[in-house]
Amino acid sequence: MTTVAALWRHPIKGHGRETLDRVTLTEGQTMPYDRRWAVAHEAARADGSEWAPCAEFSRGAKVPALMAIDARTDEATGTVTLTHPDRPAVTFAPDTEARAFLDWVRPLMPENRAQSTRIVRVDGRGMTDTDFPSISLINLASNDALAGEMEQDISPLRWRANIHLTGLPAWSEFDLVGKTIRIGTAELEVREPIVRCLATTANPATGARDADTLGALKSVHGHQNFGIYAVVTKTGEIATGDSVEPL
Repeated sequence: MTTVAALWRHPIKGHGRETLDRVTLTEGQTMPYDRRWAVAHEAARADGSEWAPCAEFSRGAKVPALMAIDARTDEATGTVTLTHPDRPAVTFAPDTEARAFLDWVRPLMPENRAQSTRIVRVDGRGMTDTDFPSISLINLASNDALAGEMEQDISPLRWRANIHLTGLPAWSEFDLVGKTIRIGTAELEVREPIVRCLATTANPATGARDADTLGALKSVHGHQNFGIYAVVTKTGEIATGDSVEPL
């Protein structure tokens, strides 16, 4: 039986992850507070008026150190707390206290990269890598299979997914593309595979690039796909341990 092993969200795109026990998914929306904010760099045109592609934002593909950030969101106060092995913890309100964040993240940014300049948010729209509000899912068996092929430990946190699945044969998640699945009381339509970027080469514990995930995927499987994107088609609550059923 396929079940939910873990739930994750990333309140500030590219800057930290936090785990959840349960969450309500809403039809046509991203996971609540997932990629709610994004960090525009000095060369970006993104202003928060509409969705923008990932190239507009500071992210792990360009700055691997960002991959080692953990996050905790206080929805009641609108604050986010970030931690990193090389930085003291910081708590701030992204909507009103961007400067505290920018000062905190600056030492993690290489001098030869476009520097982070502002935090943007689009009301009602998480800043996913897709131009549609997506939920991302990975199969832990596929992660284990890739780790075996690479002969090194590969943390599933490298993939920055919302839902981790267990009990599914390795790589069979791609067979779900085009199908609808039920998790808890929610339903999701699986749209497409996720094409991966350099962010996945960085260790989420250290922020150092230490694994050629892209090379391994391409040499063994002929592509750079890992995980699947879905959209919520029926509002409902999901929780760790819930079964995952194709409809």
